Amino acid sequence: MAVFLRVRLRWLSKHQDSLVRAARAILDALGESRSELSVELVGDGRMRRLNRVYRGKDRTTDVLAFAMRETKSPCRRLLGDVVISVPTAMRQAKEAGRSLNEEIAALLVHGVLHLCGYDHERNDREAARMRRRERAVLRALEAIPCLLKRRVRQAKRRL
Repeated sequence: MAVFLRVRLRWLSKHQDSLVRAARAILDALGESRSELSVELVGDGRMRRLNRVYRGKDRTTDVLAFAMRETKSPCRRLLGDVVISVPTAMRQAKEAGRSLNEEIAALLVHGVLHLCGYDHERNDREAARMRRRERAVLRALEAIPCLLKRRVRQAKRRL
């Protein structure tokens, strides 16, 4: 399985191997070990533009998922793209009292589940089903590895 990672934030140091391993573990836990996944880490500005263009919502969000299997693409192994806003993840982690690594892992699981057809916005039953699956996959990851590090001074200025 291939996981492609792109980081669009200069102020973010990444542990690329750890993030790629976590993404592979998520795919494996979901029975998608032969699938390919693209993960992109972006800032709030880019996330807001993507959300406006593709969802018609002119605000930033934490994670977007772009499924390839829903299209008529000949590439059936490519599951899709997960885009995560790191500044939004940082704010959410702080509010929830958890680490940035835990938040990024949760958002990555959430995005991959969307690529696999889960949709919490469909109805309450589907939302509960997705939450259960998220918890199960996060438990399967065991310890959340160090996925990201930020340069503290620069990151605080951006918030």
